[in-house]
Amino acid sequence: MILTITPNPSLDRTYEVPSLDRGEVVRATGERTDPGGKGVNVSRAVTAAGQRTVAVLPLGGAPGALVAELLDAQGIEVAQVPIAGPTRSNIALAEADGVLTKINAPGPELSAAEQELLLETVREQSRDADWIACCGSLPRGLAPSWYADVVARAHAGGARIALDTSGPALLEALREQPDVVKPNAEELAQAVGRPLLTVGDAVKAAEELRAMGARAVLASLGADGQLLVDDAGTWFGSAHVEVVRSNVGAGDSSLAGFLIAGGSGPQALASAIAHGAAAVQLPGSVMPTPGDLDPAAVTVTDDIPVDRVLTEPAA
Repeated sequence: MILTITPNPSLDRTYEVPSLDRGEVVRATGERTDPGGKGVNVSRAVTAAGQRTVAVLPLGGAPGALVAELLDAQGIEVAQVPIAGPTRSNIALAEADGVLTKINAPGPELSAAEQELLLETVREQSRDADWIACCGSLPRGLAPSWYADVVARAHAGGARIALDTSGPALLEALREQPDVVKPNAEELAQAVGRPLLTVGDAVKAAEELRAMGARAVLASLGADGQLLVDDAGTWFGSAHVEVVRSNVGAGDSSLAGFLIAGGSGPQALASAIAHGAAAVQLPGSVMPTPGDLDPAAVTVTDDIPVDRVLTEPAA
């Protein structure tokens, strides 16, 4: 079972538009409303793959009730932590050329009592978990060390931890040696404090995160592919994608694919890439089913193209 923890979930509204023109009336050609947040998307992707998951979520107000309702309709088990503040609502504008503009609300502030209830719920639900995926930003009220505490408690209980966050929360958690961290290129550059211009730069940065405590690093390099660096070696992979429709949740789908395939080694990397590639070809934050995957489009190698310049260098 894969347990996901999303401390700052959201209600996500995605509008497909021909182009985004500031100051003009823009008419959407399509729209979706989905339960959102990185861990929520991981649970949705795990469920779409036919695997069991439980999503731990602090939810409040009408948006929170709709998130719970939408997840229930998708057959996803929710361990709900009631909070006084309303769950945040986010907006994504997906243009026809693949450019995505996201507006993310800050979300509610959790009281001391709500924070304690969230930790207790995580403790109760983690007893049967093979993997615990801690995902996304921390809401107001939670200290940057919160994920570090969760990692320490999970390891004490025998569970493996996958961490997808950034900034101080990531750096704090590294000291507790999460089993895998999943930064994108920008987050990886931020963690090491320098720009990443090539695949080789990304490899060196991932190795530094391992030296700081991460047992494995699964790094997304956008259109250029993904890296996996762990005790067994370093692998690089990519997939051919015909048309990018929306990249909302694509990284979360990749993490789900990685964990579903065991969470280590080149086969798990290939699964991560296949899930991410399928996700970007679907509307909004729709998660791919096995029928959407194209494993034949994926290539994984240990011959790392270190001199390849990144399409979108990360600063």
